[in-house]
Amino acid sequence: LVATIRALKMHGGVRVRDVAQPNPEAVTKGLENLAKHMENIEKFGMKSIVAINRFPTDTLEELEIVKDFVISSGSQASIVDYHAKGGAGGLELAEQVVSMVDKEECRYHGLYDWNSSVEDKVFTVASKIYGAQAVDYTTEAKADLRRINKYGFDKLPICIAKTQKSLSDNPDLIGRPKDFLVTVREIVIANGAGFLVPITGEIMRMPGLPKKPSAETIDVEDDGNISGLF
Repeated sequence: LVATIRALKMHGGVRVRDVAQPNPEAVTKGLENLAKHMENIEKFGMKSIVAINRFPTDTLEELEIVKDFVISSGSQASIVDYHAKGGAGGLELAEQVVSMVDKEECRYHGLYDWNSSVEDKVFTVASKIYGAQAVDYTTEAKADLRRINKYGFDKLPICIAKTQKSLSDNPDLIGRPKDFLVTVREIVIANGAGFLVPITGEIMRMPGLPKKPSAETIDVEDDGNISGLF
């Protein structure tokens, strides 16, 4: 489970433009969001190892606040610094993962029965993972449900599309919101992939590219070095 000090500050109420400024109080307040993600992993029969992805603006105090919280919650944590140190910056994390795998302590299980109705599967995820109280469907989504049931796609698993900025489908609900309403706008049948995609909130599913994508300037030199990344 990857966490950043910047994201925790945002969930602690700090504006995005100010997340580079030291603010241990906001980090502490934002830990409720991290706690929910850790709880969600346990719902699948798994244990979490929290990788704290270090940024140059993070203070040692802020990093230790997160690490101490994770450890006190019964999980493992590692401060990773791949950007500055390369592979060496993640050795502790790698060792923790290998150790957990070797112990075979985790037994994965799904969250719902694929044979349940689409509505039940959506509500299970929305309530148990997001913390929602109820799920609403637009007229278009209800028509999608009828088509899905008619053609026998209702037994497929679901992959809900929503904002990454909140546990809810509303990007303004930061931290750990509870008892909110999730609205499904439409449901896409991804038959080739083998799942249904309930789309919630106002989101862009595929980010657009600029007129000149960065990929056009990236190259591998004769000596093996990669150029054009920055």
